[in-house]
Amino acid sequence: MKHSYSEITPYIYELAARSGRNNHIVPEMYAEHHVNRGLRDMNGKGVVTGLTEVSHIVAKKQGPNGEDVSCEGQLYYRGINVRDLTDGFYTDGRFGFEEAVYLLLFSELPTSGELAYFRKELADMRTLPTSFVRDMILKAPGRDMMNILSRCVLALYAYDDNPDDISIPNVLRQCLQLIAIFPMLAAYSYQSFRHYHQGKSLVINQPDPNLSTAETLLRLLRTDGQYSELEARILDLALVLHAEHGGGNNSTFTTHVVTSSGTDTYSAVSAALGSLKGPRHGGANIKVVKMFDDMQANVNVNNKDEVSNYLYRLLNKEAFDNAGLIYGMGHAVYSLSDPRADILKRFAKELSIEKGKEEEFRLYETVADLAPEIIAEKRKMYKGVSPNVDFYSGLIYRMLDLPYELFTPIFAVARIAGWSAHRIEEIQNAGKIIRPAYINVKEEGKYVPLYERQ
Repeated sequence: MKHSYSEITPYIYELAARSGRNNHIVPEMYAEHHVNRGLRDMNGKGVVTGLTEVSHIVAKKQGPNGEDVSCEGQLYYRGINVRDLTDGFYTDGRFGFEEAVYLLLFSELPTSGELAYFRKELADMRTLPTSFVRDMILKAPGRDMMNILSRCVLALYAYDDNPDDISIPNVLRQCLQLIAIFPMLAAYSYQSFRHYHQGKSLVINQPDPNLSTAETLLRLLRTDGQYSELEARILDLALVLHAEHGGGNNSTFTTHVVTSSGTDTYSAVSAALGSLKGPRHGGANIKVVKMFDDMQANVNVNNKDEVSNYLYRLLNKEAFDNAGLIYGMGHAVYSLSDPRADILKRFAKELSIEKGKEEEFRLYETVADLAPEIIAEKRKMYKGVSPNVDFYSGLIYRMLDLPYELFTPIFAVARIAGWSAHRIEEIQNAGKIIRPAYINVKEEGKYVPLYERQ
């Protein structure tokens, strides 16, 4: 009898239980064998696995006695402080994502002429093969935009005349094309989902070569193609802040690992997308927004004591998803502050005024004030805790009327820039496959002939 494609049969459940019974690895064994699980030491500090010039994070400085002292978080792209980078283009009243991409890829800030030409090149590359949207997106609509993105990236391999050439000029060409078309892939994937799974009208707007990446994304997503100047500038800012982060995150490490094998660009980017899709990496801002939805539905958010009590219940696994987490608070590296959150907070407030969402923004401020004290009281911490980038990015995407389904794909639209820089760096400088070691903890057994097994 043929089984349904998605059916988990009783036999599969039996095999799964058997697999669990035969697994004897427990958390204590990692300390026993001196293994840094997740490439993190016992204090949560990342284990160094490579060298990079693309970006770095500063969360601690040396104290007077040589000890590490937490400081306000700083993020640098190619040695340039992101706070200075964002202040520069925002003060000038121009879009900054393309400038950030140029900096990440070429390790220097462009002149006005170089930036104008680079923007034109990206705009010219913002096109898909004939019938690609019909054949790869509309004919096979899916419910998860990240999977559709990955499928599209892998399919582009077949349209490339030199897909396996990993010379730097060819890889750069491939990366620039992916950076240019990711907004189209994300937007069209969502329009397909909206049409086939939500019963809405199918809208496929065409990109305008005169628009920035952020403007293009809003134009393709909005049925009428309209958006305000502030909306586009704040989305642009969010893209810049998500374009790269320190080289040690899961998807960037995935990019390095897969690239080191000598594989093609499309396979490497698809692997990175698979990593980013995971809720422990790219989906945290969705959890933040849903947590606030639950809070607003169950407590009087104008009462500080009730909000505080809700946060205690979150940590006690008595509210929302009972995971024991206050989503959007804390980061693996930053302690006193996440610079990306600091920047987004400032502009989230501005957007909340335009959108009439000032009360919602004040609730976020209240939680940002209360949560660190409550977490410090309830949890044993080796460092401080503060709002991270996901805390405010989810709020901003909500105010931009972006659907949950696109929160992580928009992350990918930005992070493809960082992945590209790291892929090129790995090709240029490594020359060896990344091959980590695992310690075997299973004792040797004796082979038993099939007729003797019970």
